[in-house]
Amino acid sequence: MLQIEGIVPIIPIPFHEDGSIDEPSLRRVIDFCVAERAAAVCLPAYGSEFYKLTDPERLRVVRVAVEQSAGRVPVIGQANHPSAAAALDLAWAMEDVGADVISMAAPRVFAMGEEDLLRYFRTVCEGIRGPLLIQDFNPGGPTVGASFAARLHAECPNFRYLKLEDPFMAPRVRAILEATHGEVGVLEGWGGMYTLELVKAGICGVMPGTATLAPLNRVYWSCKRGHDAEAYAAFQSVLPLIVFELQHMELFLHVEKRILQALGVIECAYVREATIQLDPDTDRHADWLIQQVLPTLKS
Repeated sequence: MLQIEGIVPIIPIPFHEDGSIDEPSLRRVIDFCVAERAAAVCLPAYGSEFYKLTDPERLRVVRVAVEQSAGRVPVIGQANHPSAAAALDLAWAMEDVGADVISMAAPRVFAMGEEDLLRYFRTVCEGIRGPLLIQDFNPGGPTVGASFAARLHAECPNFRYLKLEDPFMAPRVRAILEATHGEVGVLEGWGGMYTLELVKAGICGVMPGTATLAPLNRVYWSCKRGHDAEAYAAFQSVLPLIVFELQHMELFLHVEKRILQALGVIECAYVREATIQLDPDTDRHADWLIQQVLPTLKS
Protein backbone atom coordinates (compact mmCIF):
# COMPACT_ATOMS: atom_id res chain seq x y z
CA MET A 1 0.00 0.00 0.00
CA LEU A 2 1.27 3.46 -0.93
CA GLN A 3 2.81 5.35 1.98
CA ILE A 4 3.03 9.14 1.67
CA GLU A 5 5.46 11.09 3.81
CA GLY A 6 6.93 14.52 3.16
CA ILE A 7 5.85 17.52 1.12
CA VAL A 8 2.86 17.11 -1.19
CA PRO A 9 2.53 20.31 -3.23
CA ILE A 10 -0.79 21.47 -4.62
CA ILE A 11 -0.21 21.93 -8.35
CA PRO A 12 -1.33 25.30 -9.75
CA ILE A 13 -2.95 25.07 -13.16
CA PRO A 14 -1.03 27.28 -15.62
CA PHE A 15 -3.12 29.19 -18.14
CA HIS A 16 -2.37 31.07 -21.33
CA GLU A 17 -3.32 34.77 -21.52
CA ASP A 18 -6.62 33.75 -23.11
CA GLY A 19 -7.46 31.56 -20.08
CA SER A 20 -6.90 28.19 -21.77
CA ILE A 21 -4.86 25.55 -19.97
CA ASP A 22 -1.13 25.66 -20.75
CA GLU A 23 -0.30 21.95 -20.80
CA PRO A 24 3.44 22.31 -21.56
CA SER A 25 3.80 24.52 -18.48
CA LEU A 26 1.78 22.05 -16.41
CA ARG A 27 4.17 19.29 -17.47
CA ARG A 28 7.13 21.44 -16.39
CA VAL A 29 5.48 21.96 -12.99
CA ILE A 30 5.32 18.17 -12.54
CA ASP A 31 9.00 17.87 -13.55
CA PHE A 32 9.85 20.65 -11.07
CA CYS A 33 8.13 18.72 -8.26
CA VAL A 34 9.97 15.53 -9.16
CA ALA A 35 13.30 17.38 -9.20
CA GLU A 36 12.57 18.92 -5.79
CA ARG A 37 11.72 15.50 -4.29
CA ALA A 38 8.01 15.92 -3.67
CA ALA A 39 6.44 12.98 -1.82
CA ALA A 40 3.42 13.19 -4.15
CA VAL A 41 1.54 15.87 -6.11
CA CYS A 42 -2.11 16.85 -5.77
CA LEU A 43 -4.49 18.47 -8.28
CA PRO A 44 -6.91 20.04 -8.95
CA ALA A 45 -7.43 21.43 -5.45
CA TYR A 46 -8.17 24.93 -4.13
CA GLY A 47 -4.63 25.98 -5.03
CA SER A 48 -5.29 24.63 -8.54
CA GLU A 49 -8.41 26.81 -9.04
CA PHE A 50 -10.50 23.63 -9.25
CA TYR A 51 -13.62 25.74 -8.73
CA LYS A 52 -12.91 27.52 -12.05
CA LEU A 53 -12.35 24.35 -14.08
CA THR A 54 -14.94 22.36 -16.00
CA ASP A 55 -15.27 18.67 -15.15
CA PRO A 56 -13.48 17.66 -18.39
CA GLU A 57 -10.65 20.08 -17.52
CA ARG A 58 -10.36 18.67 -14.01
CA LEU A 59 -9.98 15.19 -15.44
CA ARG A 60 -7.59 16.39 -18.16
CA VAL A 61 -5.10 17.97 -15.75
CA VAL A 62 -4.95 14.74 -13.73
CA ARG A 63 -4.34 12.77 -16.92
CA VAL A 64 -1.51 15.14 -17.91
CA ALA A 65 0.05 14.89 -14.43
CA VAL A 66 -0.07 11.08 -14.53
CA GLU A 67 1.44 11.02 -18.02
CA GLN A 68 4.22 13.43 -17.11
CA SER A 69 5.04 11.87 -13.76
CA ALA A 70 5.40 8.48 -15.48
CA GLY A 71 5.52 6.80 -12.09
CA ARG A 72 8.24 9.10 -10.73
CA VAL A 73 5.91 10.64 -8.15
CA PRO A 74 2.43 9.54 -6.95
CA VAL A 75 -0.45 11.63 -8.28
CA ILE A 76 -3.37 12.52 -6.02
CA GLY A 77 -6.50 13.42 -7.99
CA GLN A 78 -8.86 15.75 -6.15
CA ALA A 79 -12.52 15.14 -6.96
CA ASN A 80 -14.42 17.80 -5.02
CA HIS A 81 -18.20 17.99 -5.29
CA PRO A 82 -20.97 18.51 -2.71
CA SER A 83 -22.86 15.64 -4.36
CA ALA A 84 -21.46 12.25 -3.38
CA ALA A 85 -22.67 10.74 -6.66
CA ALA A 86 -21.00 13.46 -8.76
CA ALA A 87 -17.81 13.23 -6.70
CA LEU A 88 -17.73 9.47 -7.23
CA ASP A 89 -18.17 9.82 -11.00
CA LEU A 90 -15.20 12.18 -11.14
CA ALA A 91 -13.15 9.98 -8.78
CA TRP A 92 -13.78 6.89 -10.94
CA ALA A 93 -12.64 8.80 -14.02
CA MET A 94 -9.48 9.98 -12.21
CA GLU A 95 -8.71 6.45 -11.09
CA ASP A 96 -9.20 5.26 -14.67
CA VAL A 97 -6.54 7.70 -15.95
CA GLY A 98 -4.08 6.57 -13.30
CA ALA A 99 -4.50 8.65 -10.12
CA ASP A 100 -2.82 6.80 -7.24
CA VAL A 101 -4.94 8.39 -4.50
CA ILE A 102 -8.29 10.19 -4.55
CA SER A 103 -8.66 13.34 -2.47
CA MET A 104 -11.94 15.06 -1.61
CA ALA A 105 -12.74 18.17 0.35
CA ALA A 106 -15.46 17.86 2.97
CA PRO A 107 -18.73 19.17 1.46
CA ARG A 108 -19.19 22.24 3.64
CA VAL A 109 -21.34 24.42 1.38
CA PHE A 110 -23.69 24.39 4.39
CA ALA A 111 -23.04 23.32 7.97
CA MET A 112 -22.59 19.55 8.29
CA GLY A 113 -22.42 17.43 11.41
CA GLU A 114 -20.15 14.43 11.93
CA GLU A 115 -22.86 11.90 11.11
CA ASP A 116 -23.62 13.68 7.82
CA LEU A 117 -19.94 13.76 6.82
CA LEU A 118 -19.50 10.11 7.78
CA ARG A 119 -22.43 9.11 5.58
CA TYR A 120 -21.01 11.11 2.63
CA PHE A 121 -17.47 9.72 2.91
CA ARG A 122 -18.66 6.19 3.61
CA THR A 123 -20.37 6.31 0.21
CA VAL A 124 -17.17 7.59 -1.39
CA CYS A 125 -14.88 5.03 0.26
CA GLU A 126 -17.12 2.14 -0.70
CA GLY A 127 -17.17 3.34 -4.30
CA ILE A 128 -13.51 3.99 -5.10
CA ARG A 129 -10.86 1.33 -5.65
CA GLY A 130 -7.85 2.97 -4.00
CA PRO A 131 -7.02 5.07 -0.93
CA LEU A 132 -8.87 8.24 0.03
CA LEU A 133 -7.44 11.49 1.39
CA ILE A 134 -9.98 13.80 3.01
CA GLN A 135 -9.38 17.55 3.15
CA ASP A 136 -11.39 19.37 5.81
CA PHE A 137 -11.07 23.05 4.97
CA ASN A 138 -13.54 25.06 7.05
CA PRO A 139 -12.17 28.55 7.81
CA GLY A 140 -13.50 29.79 11.13
CA GLY A 141 -15.47 26.64 11.83
CA PRO A 142 -14.94 23.20 13.40
CA THR A 143 -13.13 20.44 11.54
CA VAL A 144 -13.21 16.69 12.05
CA GLY A 145 -11.13 14.92 14.65
CA ALA A 146 -10.27 11.60 16.27
CA SER A 147 -13.81 10.23 16.56
CA PHE A 148 -14.57 10.85 12.88
CA ALA A 149 -11.24 9.38 11.73
CA ALA A 150 -11.54 6.27 13.90
CA ARG A 151 -15.14 5.54 12.94
CA LEU A 152 -14.64 6.01 9.21
CA HIS A 153 -11.38 4.03 9.11
CA ALA A 154 -12.94 1.16 11.05
CA GLU A 155 -15.66 0.85 8.41
CA CYS A 156 -13.56 1.84 5.40
CA PRO A 157 -9.86 0.89 5.70
CA ASN A 158 -9.10 2.69 2.41
CA PHE A 159 -9.59 6.01 4.22
CA ARG A 160 -5.88 6.61 4.74
CA TYR A 161 -5.13 10.34 5.02
CA LEU A 162 -6.65 13.45 6.54
CA LYS A 163 -5.58 16.97 5.61
CA LEU A 164 -6.35 19.63 8.23
CA GLU A 165 -5.74 23.38 8.00
CA ASP A 166 -6.66 24.96 11.32
CA PRO A 167 -4.42 26.29 14.12
CA PHE A 168 -3.70 24.66 17.50
CA MET A 169 -4.15 21.17 16.11
CA ALA A 170 -1.16 19.35 17.61
CA PRO A 171 -3.30 17.65 20.31
CA ARG A 172 -5.80 16.61 17.62
CA VAL A 173 -3.04 15.16 15.45
CA ARG A 174 -1.88 13.02 18.37
CA ALA A 175 -5.46 12.00 19.18
CA ILE A 176 -6.17 10.96 15.57
CA LEU A 177 -2.99 8.88 15.40
CA GLU A 178 -3.83 7.19 18.70
CA ALA A 179 -7.47 6.54 17.77
CA THR A 180 -6.54 5.01 14.41
CA HIS A 181 -3.40 3.21 15.64
CA GLY A 182 -1.38 5.31 13.23
CA GLU A 183 -3.24 3.95 10.20
CA VAL A 184 -4.64 7.36 9.18
CA GLY A 185 -1.89 9.84 8.40
CA VAL A 186 -2.49 13.53 9.09
CA LEU A 187 -1.18 16.13 6.65
CA GLU A 188 -1.02 19.85 7.38
CA GLY A 189 -2.29 22.34 4.83
CA TRP A 190 -2.63 26.12 5.05
CA GLY A 191 0.50 26.78 3.06
CA GLY A 192 2.67 24.92 5.56
CA MET A 193 2.33 27.68 8.15
CA TYR A 194 2.18 25.22 11.07
CA THR A 195 4.91 22.85 9.89
CA LEU A 196 7.43 23.50 12.68
CA GLU A 197 5.01 22.80 15.51
CA LEU A 198 3.26 19.81 13.92
CA VAL A 199 6.15 17.62 12.72
CA LYS A 200 6.90 16.65 16.31
CA ALA A 201 3.19 16.01 16.92
CA GLY A 202 3.31 13.30 14.26
CA ILE A 203 2.06 14.66 10.94
CA CYS A 204 3.16 12.58 7.97
CA GLY A 205 3.45 15.50 5.60
CA VAL A 206 2.58 18.99 4.49
CA MET A 207 0.44 20.09 1.53
CA PRO A 208 1.54 23.65 0.65
CA GLY A 209 1.80 25.49 -2.65
CA THR A 210 4.30 24.33 -5.23
CA ALA A 211 6.52 27.42 -5.05
CA THR A 212 7.66 26.71 -1.48
CA LEU A 213 8.22 22.97 -2.00
CA ALA A 214 12.02 23.08 -1.71
CA PRO A 215 12.40 25.10 1.53
CA LEU A 216 9.50 23.30 3.22
CA ASN A 217 11.13 19.99 2.28
CA ARG A 218 14.19 21.17 4.21
CA VAL A 219 12.03 22.27 7.14
CA TYR A 220 10.13 18.98 7.33
CA TRP A 221 13.08 16.61 7.06
CA SER A 222 15.33 18.71 9.31
CA CYS A 223 12.61 18.57 11.97
CA LYS A 224 12.22 14.81 11.52
CA ARG A 225 15.97 14.32 12.00
CA GLY A 226 16.10 16.56 15.07
CA HIS A 227 18.03 19.35 13.34
CA ASP A 228 15.83 22.07 14.80
CA ALA A 229 18.16 25.00 14.10
CA GLU A 230 18.37 24.06 10.43
CA ALA A 231 14.59 23.69 10.27
CA TYR A 232 14.09 27.11 11.85
CA ALA A 233 16.51 28.80 9.46
CA ALA A 234 14.82 27.29 6.42
CA PHE A 235 11.35 28.13 7.75
CA GLN A 236 12.05 31.79 8.49
CA SER A 237 13.29 32.28 4.92
CA VAL A 238 9.78 31.70 3.53
CA LEU A 239 7.40 32.37 6.43
CA PRO A 240 6.83 36.09 5.60
CA LEU A 241 5.79 35.04 2.10
CA ILE A 242 3.42 32.35 3.39
CA VAL A 243 1.79 34.71 5.89
CA PHE A 244 1.35 37.40 3.21
CA GLU A 245 -0.13 35.23 0.47
CA LEU A 246 -2.57 33.42 2.77
CA GLN A 247 -4.49 36.61 3.47
CA HIS A 248 -6.74 35.62 0.55
CA MET A 249 -6.96 32.48 -1.60
CA GLU A 250 -6.84 34.46 -4.82
CA LEU A 251 -3.80 36.42 -3.61
CA PHE A 252 -2.15 33.06 -2.93
CA LEU A 253 -2.79 32.05 -6.55
CA HIS A 254 -1.34 35.27 -7.96
CA VAL A 255 1.82 35.04 -5.85
CA GLU A 256 2.40 31.33 -6.48
CA LYS A 257 2.15 31.77 -10.22
CA ARG A 258 4.42 34.84 -10.25
CA ILE A 259 7.08 32.86 -8.41
CA LEU A 260 6.86 29.88 -10.75
CA GLN A 261 7.04 32.23 -13.72
CA ALA A 262 10.12 33.92 -12.24
CA LEU A 263 11.70 30.46 -11.79
CA GLY A 264 11.04 29.72 -15.46
CA VAL A 265 8.66 26.85 -14.69
CA ILE A 266 5.51 28.36 -16.24
CA GLU A 267 5.12 30.81 -19.11
CA CYS A 268 2.31 32.97 -17.76
CA ALA A 269 1.04 33.97 -14.31
CA TYR A 270 -2.57 34.40 -15.45
CA VAL A 271 -5.25 33.62 -12.84
CA ARG A 272 -8.70 32.82 -14.17
CA GLU A 273 -11.65 35.09 -13.46
CA ALA A 274 -13.30 35.62 -11.14
CA THR A 275 -10.28 36.75 -9.19
CA ILE A 276 -9.12 39.80 -7.28
CA GLN A 277 -7.24 42.72 -8.77
CA LEU A 278 -4.30 43.58 -6.55
CA ASP A 279 -4.16 47.17 -5.36
CA PRO A 280 -0.85 48.99 -6.06
CA ASP A 281 0.50 48.55 -2.51
CA THR A 282 -0.29 44.83 -2.37
CA ASP A 283 1.06 44.39 -5.88
CA ARG A 284 4.37 46.09 -5.03
CA HIS A 285 4.76 44.17 -1.78
CA ALA A 286 4.06 40.87 -3.54
CA ASP A 287 6.80 41.56 -6.06
CA TRP A 288 9.20 42.70 -3.32
CA LEU A 289 8.61 39.53 -1.26
CA ILE A 290 9.10 37.37 -4.33
CA GLN A 291 12.48 39.01 -4.92
CA GLN A 292 13.46 38.28 -1.32
CA VAL A 293 12.69 34.55 -1.57
CA LEU A 294 13.92 33.86 -5.09
CA PRO A 295 17.57 33.33 -4.03
CA THR A 296 16.43 30.75 -1.49
CA LEU A 297 14.17 29.02 -4.00
CA LYS A 298 16.93 28.94 -6.62
CA SER A 299 19.68 27.66 -4.32
